Amino acid sequence: MPRVVSDGGESIDTDVASRTSSHRRVDSVQHGHGYEVGVPPKKSLFAEFSDAVKETFFADDPLRQYKDLPRSKKIWLGLQQVFPVLGWGRNYSLGKFKGDLIAGLTIASLCIPQDIGYSKLANLPPQVGLYSSFVPPLIYAAMGSSRDIAIGPVAVVSLLLGTLLQNEIDPNTHPLEYRRLAFTATFFAGITQAALGFFRLGFIIEFLSHAAIVGFMAGAAITIALQQLKGFLGIAHFTKKSDIVSVMESVWGNVHHGWNWQTILIGASFLAFLLVAKYIGKKNKKLFWVSAIAPLISVIISTFFVYITRADKHGVSIVKNIKKGINPPSASLIYFSGPYLGTGFRIGAVAGMVGLTEAIAIGRTFAALKDYQIDGNKEMVALGTMNIVGSMTSCYVATGSFSRSAVNYMAGCETAVSNVVMSIVVMLTLLLITPLFKYTPNAILSSIIISAVLGLIDYKSAYLIWKVDKLDFVACLGAFIGVIFSSVEYGLLIAVAISFAKILLQVTRPRTALLGNLPRTTIYRNVEQYPDATKVPGVLIVRVDSAIYFTNSNYVKER
Repeated sequence: MPRVVSDGGESIDTDVASRTSSHRRVDSVQHGHGYEVGVPPKKSLFAEFSDAVKETFFADDPLRQYKDLPRSKKIWLGLQQVFPVLGWGRNYSLGKFKGDLIAGLTIASLCIPQDIGYSKLANLPPQVGLYSSFVPPLIYAAMGSSRDIAIGPVAVVSLLLGTLLQNEIDPNTHPLEYRRLAFTATFFAGITQAALGFFRLGFIIEFLSHAAIVGFMAGAAITIALQQLKGFLGIAHFTKKSDIVSVMESVWGNVHHGWNWQTILIGASFLAFLLVAKYIGKKNKKLFWVSAIAPLISVIISTFFVYITRADKHGVSIVKNIKKGINPPSASLIYFSGPYLGTGFRIGAVAGMVGLTEAIAIGRTFAALKDYQIDGNKEMVALGTMNIVGSMTSCYVATGSFSRSAVNYMAGCETAVSNVVMSIVVMLTLLLITPLFKYTPNAILSSIIISAVLGLIDYKSAYLIWKVDKLDFVACLGAFIGVIFSSVEYGLLIAVAISFAKILLQVTRPRTALLGNLPRTTIYRNVEQYPDATKVPGVLIVRVDSAIYFTNSNYVKER
């Protein structure tokens, strides 16, 4: 019978069915000698099942550190697992606080104008955006394992939430019901995130491939930027749809009587200022604070300009009143029954998964830069808990913000205390100075959002994906086109569908490679990649780049 030698040195019969037989014999080739591999000891059905579950969900053996410890020590370690602050807090010093204080003040100056703008994306009152940068960061600082991530509302989740919610309830005619559904969705977003972490199901978010995320984020960024043309151009009557065709029809349909030149002048001037500040921050890392503080400076100057010129009397749309005071309780507003319970769960689960994907990716990125590890399951529990608490304190879905986290990192943050500093600044803003935002033009908020979301268009990664894997690029392009030509939810659905399709394709049609021996070595490599590799006379050596399952056994056999 012909034989196939695998890349690891095993000699295997080409009859795949014989491999799956419980009585198969595999001869291992090692230094020219054959050794018989023994059959593993037989286990009971329950033992096999429990071992499989342990390998899948508890491969890191999370309880190993509790073995042979007194009860008091176990309780303390358990508390540290839930609240990491109890661990790193004991070694906190004044030197670390200086770095966290500067970083916290810097990201606060960035988050205040962003929060007001992002709340408009979600069709919520501006104070709700500020509420979401007050309570959730405090919860995360106690429970999160990332030192660099900055918590608050983000553009993509705000747009997703706003789009899905307004399909159910009109925020203009039924504002209270709309807010109740938003808090319900936030509650179930937190439940979804915490459940994934508690039951160690974090691997589910890995099904959304990097290529699909790149395409989805780029499409969402363009969609968000197009949505901001309403405030940027001063258009009063704007489409509620988010696809590019509907938005452009609405823009050009109002060109003769809907555009306001004063609004355009304000928006364009400050957008240019923000882009220049961002360019300076990128070019010179020491001047990162220029791009971080530029949005707040823009808000202050534009608000003062509108106030002294009374531009609001000439058609310039302004924020008007922002409710003063800290977060009111909202647990009684959550739909725990009725027709909107299922709707809130569906919207919350989708928003929670997107927020989780973004936060975990950001956390891992900065952890790699500082050479420390974050626990994905702990992060999910922390993010879920903060959103559950947030839903009961008038917040909507919060997660890790890439722009703020990057500023936090460059400002020299040491621990999650920078989130606490930011939270305190937001609290003081809510208590003392929200009335000063009354004359802030909506055009400046649109400019801030446009400048922020442009960074989500990662064309370098898209080009690299095209060079490396054309099928991955199809996933990237499909998600991108789905978002800009249909809607955010359909774009996300396309991204997930293509990611699953690629996984199934790779499992059912694994790549195979013919191997040859590199001269004067015992190493075998792909003959297409190594032209010097020579085939062994009389032996066909094949490498199958996948485990062999019932779904691909016939394909491998035919190959």
